[in-house]
Amino acid sequence: MLEVKTVNFRRTKVDTLVVPVCEDRDIHTDKTITSLIDAANAFKEFKGKKGDRLTLFEPAGTRITRVLFFGMGKADALDGEAFRAMAGSAVKFCINAGLPTMTIATPSAADVTIDAETLFKTLMEGACLGNHVFDRYKQGKEKKTVKTVVLTASAAQKKAYTGLAETVAVVCGASIMTRDWVTMPANDKRPETFAEMIREAAAAVGLKTRIMDEHWLEKKRFGAMLAVGQGSSAKPRLVTLEYAPKDAGKTIVLVGKGVTFDSGGLNLKPSGSIETMKMDMAGAAAVAGTLMAVARLRPGVKVVGVMPLVENMPSSTAVHPGDIIRAYTGKTVEIGNTDAEGRLILIDAMAWAIEQYKPDTLIDLATLTGACVVALGEKIAGVFSKDQRLADAILASGRGTHERCWQLPLPEDYKELLKNDVAELSNVSKGRWGGAIVAALFLSEFVGDTRWAHLDIAGPAWTKKATDYCEAGGTGFGVRLLCDLLEKV
Repeated sequence: MLEVKTVNFRRTKVDTLVVPVCEDRDIHTDKTITSLIDAANAFKEFKGKKGDRLTLFEPAGTRITRVLFFGMGKADALDGEAFRAMAGSAVKFCINAGLPTMTIATPSAADVTIDAETLFKTLMEGACLGNHVFDRYKQGKEKKTVKTVVLTASAAQKKAYTGLAETVAVVCGASIMTRDWVTMPANDKRPETFAEMIREAAAAVGLKTRIMDEHWLEKKRFGAMLAVGQGSSAKPRLVTLEYAPKDAGKTIVLVGKGVTFDSGGLNLKPSGSIETMKMDMAGAAAVAGTLMAVARLRPGVKVVGVMPLVENMPSSTAVHPGDIIRAYTGKTVEIGNTDAEGRLILIDAMAWAIEQYKPDTLIDLATLTGACVVALGEKIAGVFSKDQRLADAILASGRGTHERCWQLPLPEDYKELLKNDVAELSNVSKGRWGGAIVAALFLSEFVGDTRWAHLDIAGPAWTKKATDYCEAGGTGFGVRLLCDLLEKV
């Protein structure tokens, strides 16, 4: 889909040319492009301000069918996300208009505030991420994705960034796969079915896959995970994916919460909260998606994905509030609320993964708490870690990919809120406040001395309305962040 090319706009036939324009200075050096911008600026309704749009057809002296001008605002305010969003918007315009190809006039890096590699990368990401239509449940396929996106470049840039285009396509493709899994309805991805979907995708890229059923989980005493799943007729599954290059210097384990539907259990969620709970497996989907990308990118570290998959349902066999369960480590936990289920499946999966793989670093992703959404909103994930270097690396990757994160504390005195009179721990706080922190502290009780970070992605894993480069539904949050992070940890 992505191509990097040198283009002579006087001689080359171009169907759809996209030109980003600033209101305060030129960001292009190609004379044909600057003359086209002059023609656009002659119209009163277009001044290059953010949000301005203009289309010109068959400009004289060129072989261009149409030119789409996108106002970017002031040049000094531009960052990678501005170009990512512009490219995504342009691709969506082409999808809606039924245009199969698109060429982006890449600005001169000397005239914007970001380096050339970031400029090319973010344009590529926006184009790939925006080129997505979730229509598998519609008989009529009204929209088609764009077949080819060309980024204009000098000969030197073409040589430098063609490989980058391949990498971006891999990572963004994995992110889109993750989106599709998250947006898919719960009746089509119950634990056993979702496990097989992951296996099929992994086989295509050569990953080692294991799927452990409820009998294996019982034998290994995954008491917390089994308790969450016991109310559903769909039995739990534990899925692992392994990428293990020769002479790997370290092992990184990624654990993703996979509640394929979360009714809340006997603490049933109310209307307004339950309707989108098909997305409560977004952590597992992000881990699976990341491993799909890793298998093709082939980093020099061993990466293992661990995904506990359950369905949390109310029934005559469901776990009750007040029940005491024994986790994989042997610790006992009183169930204060059956809707605090994600932390229960994670503690068994993380403790087992630490024992099994002895990772240098373990990172979990989970749509864990509404409290984190209250604290940070719907676009920012919470990061919890006692290892500041790890937390800083995650925050940096979040900034670079615009999968934004914010670090929250793990205060020791808040552990008092988890103390229980009849068991070693409670799965919920004694108080009303600080729910995201208390949930992270609960997880911390099961990782020992392992270098660990927890990402609460309850907010950014799902979007209620479409953005510049994402449809409404699952966002694929975490895949690009983790792929970037693996190079740093």
